[in-house]
Amino acid sequence: MKRLLVRLGLVAAALALIGGCATQGDDAVSQGDEFTFVSPGGQTRLFYPQQERGRVSGLSGENLLEQGEQIGLDNFPGQVVVLNIWGSWCGPCRAEADDLQAVQDKTASQGVQVLGINVRDTRWAATDFHRDRNLTYPSIFDPAGRSLLALRQFPRATVPATIVLDRQHRVAAIYLEQVLESDLLPEVQKVAAEPR
Repeated sequence: MKRLLVRLGLVAAALALIGGCATQGDDAVSQGDEFTFVSPGGQTRLFYPQQERGRVSGLSGENLLEQGEQIGLDNFPGQVVVLNIWGSWCGPCRAEADDLQAVQDKTASQGVQVLGINVRDTRWAATDFHRDRNLTYPSIFDPAGRSLLALRQFPRATVPATIVLDRQHRVAAIYLEQVLESDLLPEVQKVAAEPR
């Protein structure tokens, strides 16, 4: 009986410690700290209220179409940025490319920029993919997925994935699946319409 009480006490203490860490994390996000991805528990779409958004900074890499040129979030200050993680080898990525281009076309005048992040690919395959689909938005060429380190703890194996950043480059929404224009466009327009 004594052992059972000791074990129950240890479990209660561990739960209190975990609960305390979770509370601190939530407070940090609401204060505008850096974004840290937390496992969504099976959810494929996540939406963050403004007061709970964490900022993404330092995300950059080599421009897919301009070898040697760097591109990243700092190129788009004050703009809503739609990050799309893709690979030419990924079937759902091929299917969603037109939808992402449509979102770019329909929201550019509202200060929205789609920015691809090409992972686990070769430059020639990614470039062919980009040109064959007449994509006008830029992409970071990042076969090793290093630029994704800026999305702290984001699972680098999740392809495709789309992340909507507000004008302060804070995470407003995450799609851990193929996106359609009909799903993404209203969310992007809502974020673009938020007060600056």
